[in-house]
Amino acid sequence: MAQIVIKNLKKQFGDFTAVRESSFTIEDGEFFMLLGPSGCGKTTTLRMIAGLELPTSGEIYLDGEEISQRPPSERDIAFVFQMFALYPHMNVYKNISYPLVSQGMSRAAVRDKVNEVAKILGIEDILKRPVGGLSGGDRQRVALGRAIVREPKAFMMDEPLGALDAEFREHMAEELRALHDRMGATTVYVTHDQLEAMQMGDKIVVMNNAVVEQFGTPQEIYDKPATMFVADFIGSPPMNFLPFHGKVGDGATNVAMQNADFAIPQTREPFEGDLAFGVRPEHIKISDAAPFRAEILATEYLGTTQIVTLQTAAGSVKARISAQKPARAGDTVGLEFNPATVTLFDRQSGRALRSELNEGVLHG
Repeated sequence: MAQIVIKNLKKQFGDFTAVRESSFTIEDGEFFMLLGPSGCGKTTTLRMIAGLELPTSGEIYLDGEEISQRPPSERDIAFVFQMFALYPHMNVYKNISYPLVSQGMSRAAVRDKVNEVAKILGIEDILKRPVGGLSGGDRQRVALGRAIVREPKAFMMDEPLGALDAEFREHMAEELRALHDRMGATTVYVTHDQLEAMQMGDKIVVMNNAVVEQFGTPQEIYDKPATMFVADFIGSPPMNFLPFHGKVGDGATNVAMQNADFAIPQTREPFEGDLAFGVRPEHIKISDAAPFRAEILATEYLGTTQIVTLQTAAGSVKARISAQKPARAGDTVGLEFNPATVTLFDRQSGRALRSELNEGVLHG
């Protein structure tokens, strides 16, 4: 398997820029997620790595070799599509064995490899069946088998679970991650589902409007979002933003909002202007004694927890609290924010201000 390095990658279709100056590194053996909404450039990035699209500019390195202008046949990369892309006139065995037969491998060697892959995927019992009558999950396993049997340097997967129903999709996500761990393969996986990305990925690139918004581990991206887009896109419910106009100094540990002071992680840069006070729902505590007041608008019961929607003087927020804590619409309560989890954002640019919370993630 191999490391993949992306440097200043750009792709234009006429006047439209699909990917703009992207740079990141996929380490050998990582399960790497390209995450973002439809049209953000994630699939175009994947296709450029695989060689199905040539970049307008920039460099792609696979195992130390620059491959950005090489055809797909010279990249030793396997691609798994969302809609399976199987040969309907062939049975399962012939679909999986096709890449090996095309390479001129002996019949005995092909049989051994196909049987080995079928055992890994748990599809030994359907090798002689036509692919047309298979379930979506089995067809996806066959598509994976056809990619795995080649033993490529890297796997590219373009929303391979997107056509499956929700329950089976979660099961297949677990299987895919377990398969990756057994094989130690370098895998690049495109998805628009943030839960899928957080569940499966070692590292995540979050893209929006052709730009890489943030690159890091799932925990870094969740706990220390680099932009308001990332903070809003990751999390269910997403991060709350309370807008205000204010001033923070270098080294400040509190901020004034709605005539009250709130503790924040120590800032690493001065700023004055339109800000957003960002806090995740689970980091809001309802406390009768807290001076910052809010009215409960609605509650949503989720078993062990509940989502409470509250109206404050600075705007509405959602809090995730224990389902055992009383919360009734119309009640007025106090709110406390865990200062170690607060992120301040420049509302104009959307970027997070540097602080002791995120300094290593945003700058180095």
